[in-house]
Amino acid sequence: MDPLGEVIKRRRRVLGLSQAELAEGAEVHLRQIRRYESGEQQPVLAVAARLAATLGVTVDELAGIAGDPVSLDGAWWAARQLLVDGRDVVVTLAVALTQHGATIEMEALETGRGAPWRGELRLWKGPALTGWYAGAGGDVRSRGTMFFLLRDDSTLAEGRWVGVAPDGSIVSGHATLARTRMDAQAAMARLTA
Repeated sequence: MDPLGEVIKRRRRVLGLSQAELAEGAEVHLRQIRRYESGEQQPVLAVAARLAATLGVTVDELAGIAGDPVSLDGAWWAARQLLVDGRDVVVTLAVALTQHGATIEMEALETGRGAPWRGELRLWKGPALTGWYAGAGGDVRSRGTMFFLLRDDSTLAEGRWVGVAPDGSIVSGHATLARTRMDAQAAMARLTA
């Protein structure tokens, strides 16, 4: 279990916040943030809740008792199975994941087949990820849901996507997220074999 001050300092740095910005967001004086981070003092529950909200974590995570948090920030590769002209096609593209506690924002860094898209995932215990994706332009035909299970020390996620086809029908297929293009494609090959 990490000391509270270390958790605050580490999460603040991950988010790129200064101590002053954290103090403002949590509605406490800058001196208090310095005291918390140095371990001199512990916040009362109401302040801990505001700190957690500002840092995008739960109070348990802030207290260091939620286990080792999974870090999914950074560059990833997404692969998904599509049906194109009656045949299965796997599309792989670079995505950026930005994590704020249990919420992970996704943005396609390239478009592959179609328009740019973005989405959001929620990290659950298990560890499972659930979420949505949508075309950046808001086209209803480019919206859907995703479900993944994290594998291999949180460097690979395997799952499915469900969305709406251009003709309005519901479509689905396998999907993967991995730290490398090769790992995303290899996982898709296993899932679609």
